[in-house]
Amino acid sequence: MSKKKVLLMGKSGAGKTSMRSIIFANFMAKDTTKLTPTHDVEHTQVRFLGNLVLNLWDCGGQYRFYENYFDSQRDTIFRNVEVLIYVFDIDSGDLENDISLFDGILEAMEQNSPDASIFALIHKMDLVNEEDKERAYSERAALIQSRTTQFKLKCLATSIWDETLYRAWSQIVYSLIPNVQVLESQLRDFCSISGADEVVLFERATFLVIANISTDVVNRFDGHRFERISNIIKQFKLSCSKTQAQFQGMEVRNSQFTAIIDQFTGNTYMMVIMIGASSKISTSLTQINIAAARKHFEKFIPENN
Repeated sequence: MSKKKVLLMGKSGAGKTSMRSIIFANFMAKDTTKLTPTHDVEHTQVRFLGNLVLNLWDCGGQYRFYENYFDSQRDTIFRNVEVLIYVFDIDSGDLENDISLFDGILEAMEQNSPDASIFALIHKMDLVNEEDKERAYSERAALIQSRTTQFKLKCLATSIWDETLYRAWSQIVYSLIPNVQVLESQLRDFCSISGADEVVLFERATFLVIANISTDVVNRFDGHRFERISNIIKQFKLSCSKTQAQFQGMEVRNSQFTAIIDQFTGNTYMMVIMIGASSKISTSLTQINIAAARKHFEKFIPENN
């Protein structure tokens, strides 16, 4: 079993606990208003793909807690971190202090976890006017990137109200999966054998994208399609659970393409996309291919114990 320590940090009210609750605790975005601020550190162990456990430390964002993080708890908080996720509120009225706090965290990370990856989530982008979003994000990302040359740091724009949250967390989790290249190689073979134009693996509980293989035919489509599908299916799954029904899968078919989503291994769903002539392949044949591949893929995606 592989345990990965993930720090989730940011100022109070930045939206850390809301996004964690949507991704890992099946909250709807509209229900996050009921959440209370995190006090000190909340530890959550999230089992992901059977043998990968995310040891998630959600750190309260009040200044009095950061005094402890930087002093008496410094080694405990910042040692052996695999990934730091720092959440910036794009609507913050105190950017100078936001950056100062981030600088202090970077210093502590350099001393205790110099090989960690850092994701800076520029959050609440829904509060920015559409015509100003690109400029606001680019300016904030450039400022954040300028604070360090030590770490591999990636900035991502997010909001709990659209697919950007799933896009960001899919990239974070992807960076933690130990055998993802092997998994992608196997997916590429399945895509070729089954005559598909695109194959996507989603983690079962969160519906985050784990891996995908696409042909050139599909690459011209919407670059955010996976995250939008994650968002739509996750909401649909939650609606099913409210009626005590269990989501098994779905098929969408029109004159241009066929999309089939089906349970794959015990921890995943698979989506198979077929376009043009390939879309005429019968659903039952595609499901036979998925079933035939299932046992083979379970070697790379262990079951939960």
